[in-house]
Amino acid sequence: EFFCAIIIVMNNKIALFIDGENLRHYLENVIVEKKLDKNKYSILNINFGKLFEGPLTGMGEVTKTYYSAKLHALPETEKASKFLIERQRILKTRLEKQGYEFLIAGHVRPQFVKQNGKTKVVFKEKGVDVRIAVDLVKTAVDKNFLTVVLCSSDSDLQPAIKEARNRGLEIIYLGFESQPNKGLTYTTNKTILLRNSEIIGALEGIKK
Repeated sequence: EFFCAIIIVMNNKIALFIDGENLRHYLENVIVEKKLDKNKYSILNINFGKLFEGPLTGMGEVTKTYYSAKLHALPETEKASKFLIERQRILKTRLEKQGYEFLIAGHVRPQFVKQNGKTKVVFKEKGVDVRIAVDLVKTAVDKNFLTVVLCSSDSDLQPAIKEARNRGLEIIYLGFESQPNKGLTYTTNKTILLRNSEIIGALEGIKK
């Protein structure tokens, strides 16, 4: 899993695309690393305005899209699936109130894996990166915007990045200081990295 956000800029008009499953993955890594209660803090605690305040500074009006994946409730994972579906519903409502478009662009399905001799359920997302890659190239072809700020550690996006740049689109990589993707730093025009302290600072309900 990877975190991905795209900010598209032209004439002070910006489009922000966020890969929701990837953002959640990186957030959970930081929560564990900082030894916070993962049952108390989740993506629902994120203040998105504060998280992207630094990267968006001075960029003007922002059109925001949050990419998510459709969750499937199966009998064998009913309890876990219902929890994830309810969390997604709450997040969708909150984001839409903040002016985000909540876009379903992939699927999350349970996979059963063995770990230490025991079988556990892992939910895997597929398809969101494909939609982002398509939108990235489409933006370059349509020439609606001049610059894209891409926050992702997904190397699968590199072909789309190269194609978009070949068509004249400037792309800035926005990643995480703790886990930057070196391939994307070379593929894009410029790199901006978010610090763990900025992520923790965007979590609501934490004593500062």
